[in-house]
Amino acid sequence: MTPTPLLPSLCVAPRQVLRCSLSEWAPELSQWGRKPVLIGGAQSLAQAKTHCPALAEYPAFHYGPDCCEESLNRLEKAIQGEGADLILGVGGGKALDTAKLAAFKTGLPIITIPTSGATCAAWTALGNIYSPEGAFLYDVPLPRCPDLLLLDYDLILAAPTRTLVAGIGDAIAKWYEASVSSADSTDTLTIAAVQQARVLRDLLLQKSVPALQEPGGQTWREVVDATVLLAGVSGGLGGANCRTVGAHAVHNGLTQLPQAHGALHGEKVAYGILVQLRLEEMVSANQLALTARQQLLKFYGEIGLPRSLNDLGLGQITLAELDQVAQFTCAPQSDLHRLPFEVSPEMLKAALVSTQLTAPAGTWA
Repeated sequence: MTPTPLLPSLCVAPRQVLRCSLSEWAPELSQWGRKPVLIGGAQSLAQAKTHCPALAEYPAFHYGPDCCEESLNRLEKAIQGEGADLILGVGGGKALDTAKLAAFKTGLPIITIPTSGATCAAWTALGNIYSPEGAFLYDVPLPRCPDLLLLDYDLILAAPTRTLVAGIGDAIAKWYEASVSSADSTDTLTIAAVQQARVLRDLLLQKSVPALQEPGGQTWREVVDATVLLAGVSGGLGGANCRTVGAHAVHNGLTQLPQAHGALHGEKVAYGILVQLRLEEMVSANQLALTARQQLLKFYGEIGLPRSLNDLGLGQITLAELDQVAQFTCAPQSDLHRLPFEVSPEMLKAALVSTQLTAPAGTWA
């Protein structure tokens, strides 16, 4: 689909956010639509139907092979064929992005039901388009956030712990990217967005370890709120001014390699933060960036986020593959260029393989 130009208005939040049991809410579904359809991943749809048997009576469509043009065209025809008047997006980031984009294409309301804490996709007015093979292509800003976000903690609790850890990596990137792209802004809402990102970072640094030690507990719920909801608040307030920078650009580059598809979105983004900080060190021997990277390396080790290409399953990456990642990440349209300095593919390749070094390599000309 053709990317929508960035909109002058802000899409701050869903019309409504409910933190409740999916089963308890299901009888109220008729208020939103008489002929809903479900879009999601196979496992997520099965889990949601087990959790809430009432959903089994509605038509359900798998979002695969990926959140791609082909899937969206197929789903648009299926939705129209069902005469649907409401879309329920069920699953993780790609499933929810697909559901939101399908709602945009068909003009239908969208309810997002995340089945893990892996991303803030349930909140945002944005969808990423990939190839059928899973390589990132471009993102699509949407004219509004979802109509309803339903957060069921019990449904989230059934997901693997790894998904919440990945969500922590994705959410904590808000600070490291927004502080670079927008820290000097005088716009009131942008300032608020950057400060929300700082609060989000601090909350995750303080609460992630105890939360993961007690799944389902109060601190765990607070971290889920942070990854699914608060991360969305920062992006909603900041809008186009608080765009992704190096961390997400590295993620997008890594998706060009099939062997990187086993790593979750937030895992690649978390690694991308280290690469971004490494670049800052390399350019100006930035002590603050070095300190931040060392802090994150310790934090990642405590909760299980990747600290190197090897941790991402890319320990055997070839020079040609590394160059492929660097070339895509440094392409003219890449968010990497929101950094306040030029980054060449050679610089990026050096940063990609040195995220665990303990000292900056010096200044690059």
